[in-house]
Amino acid sequence: MAAIRAFEAAARAENFTAAAAELGMTQAAVSYQVKSLEERLGAPLFVRERGRVRLTPLGARLLPSLSGAFDSIEAAFATHREEDDSLLTITTTHTFANTWLAWRLGAFQIAHPELAVRMTTSNELVDLRSGEADVAIRAGRGDWEGLEHHELFKSSFTPMASPECLAEIEAGLGRKLEPSDLPTQHLINPSDDWWMQWFADNGVPTDDGIFRRPGVRLDSQADEGHAAMAGQGFALLTPLLWKGDVGAGRLCAPFPDRISTRGWAYWLVYPSERRTVPKVKRFREWLVAEMESAIAQLGANGAMGEPPAMVGQRLAS
Repeated sequence: MAAIRAFEAAARAENFTAAAAELGMTQAAVSYQVKSLEERLGAPLFVRERGRVRLTPLGARLLPSLSGAFDSIEAAFATHREEDDSLLTITTTHTFANTWLAWRLGAFQIAHPELAVRMTTSNELVDLRSGEADVAIRAGRGDWEGLEHHELFKSSFTPMASPECLAEIEAGLGRKLEPSDLPTQHLINPSDDWWMQWFADNGVPTDDGIFRRPGVRLDSQADEGHAAMAGQGFALLTPLLWKGDVGAGRLCAPFPDRISTRGWAYWLVYPSERRTVPKVKRFREWLVAEMESAIAQLGANGAMGEPPAMVGQRLAS
């Protein structure tokens, strides 16, 4: 291919020096490549005269087809570059997409109308180097080799339920719910290890039977949160992701206590070689700013409890 490319450039200019300048080679290198191609063909491509070269009939016959082929190759790569520059593909988990990103992603696209934005959701890891996506947002410890990773927020959990579910339980108890009451309540995904951690962090004694008992088991926090909204019990949820549902009165968090998952966080990741790609850079800057704002708002609101309307309801009960 290098020899063909050298011949095509030299043939268009009928000058080895001009071809060398175009290809970033020496004149001797161009001459060597053309000579090697002639040897493979068993026929000359140029007539070499003092100070210039001109094509033989064979060379003149080959040039149009080879030039057309190189033009097609260049056009194919140009089309790919245009498509790559204009489409941002994001892959993330069902939970992060449904509870946070899908609600905000339109604002990014409006701010960058030159970009089409596509989001795919999967709890399976995607090979970013294969080109399936430009960036990923994943939960983990940030130990993905060969990938740039930016921590978005540290994961934490607290039990949440629907306001109606909580009101019914407290009406039966005749008092506010305490952490020590939770082992006897309906827990969504009771076998989740984080339930054991939450009870331990809040000084609630438990036995293995709590975590082995029958209960609703779902595949993602997104599903667990919607089950909690439907009144199916308490789900262990990440406050930052469910702030909107708490504010809208669909969920409430009766306890201020949370557990940190000790290094577990949500991260923006992408291949190191893609860190300067403009669309990746623009999305990174936007996402980090949005996340900082969301964290600041969560901190300003203090511990995630029920919305104001629920406070009066609980006091009345």
